Amino acid sequence: MSQPVEMAGRVALVTGSSSGIGEQVARRLAGLGATVVVNSSSSTADGERVAGELGNGATYVQADISDGAHAQRLIDTVIERLGRIDVLVNNAGWTIRIDHRDLEALTDDIFKRTFDVNVWGTWAVTKAAIPHLRLSDDPNIVTITSVAGLRPVGSSMAYAMSKAALNHMTLLLAKSYAPIRVNAVAPGLVATQWTSEWHDLHAAMEKRNPIARSATPDDVAEAVIGLLRNRYVTGEILVVDGGFTQVV
Repeated sequence: MSQPVEMAGRVALVTGSSSGIGEQVARRLAGLGATVVVNSSSSTADGERVAGELGNGATYVQADISDGAHAQRLIDTVIERLGRIDVLVNNAGWTIRIDHRDLEALTDDIFKRTFDVNVWGTWAVTKAAIPHLRLSDDPNIVTITSVAGLRPVGSSMAYAMSKAALNHMTLLLAKSYAPIRVNAVAPGLVATQWTSEWHDLHAAMEKRNPIARSATPDDVAEAVIGLLRNRYVTGEILVVDGGFTQVV
């Protein structure tokens, strides 16, 4: 006799899920029986590949969340194809490494792009999703933020500021939009394709972190699943950093 699948019948949208953290979150959700919507802004082939590998009716939707019209279309397409949304995982983001002491390098264009994707895009998708999430019997929003939103660290000052905004947005939404549960996962440095050239930072994690390594995408995905499972948790910023914030 087969065992019941934990998230069968639930629809989960994971933004920025054609690779890295988002892909692993999507895979974990699909493994628990959810129907997953994979999204990316430009990596269409990778997004379609991931969706094709997930099964359970997974589908792919291309949308650049920094464009408000795209953000709305993303949610509209989820509802048109699948009829509902139960889980929104806000993972899509953008950054570039810039020394915090180099103001000239942090150009207006870079600052604006960082906020357009990380803050405005996340807000636009979330705002469009909330009316549909309210129809679910267990609605959830989990946003991937960063310890850079909690400590004066991060790939750039703009990135850190954007993640601090998302952390506070999490608290505001949790307070105002119950029974939707709204939480965030704040990882430290994660070993992904995006950070694959950041050898100095990964080496520093190995040397300085109490748990002597960078995070993996599955470390972050595990935290997301834990928040989704606990129906009495909302408004939490779950730090997943191997103890990094204990030593900085």
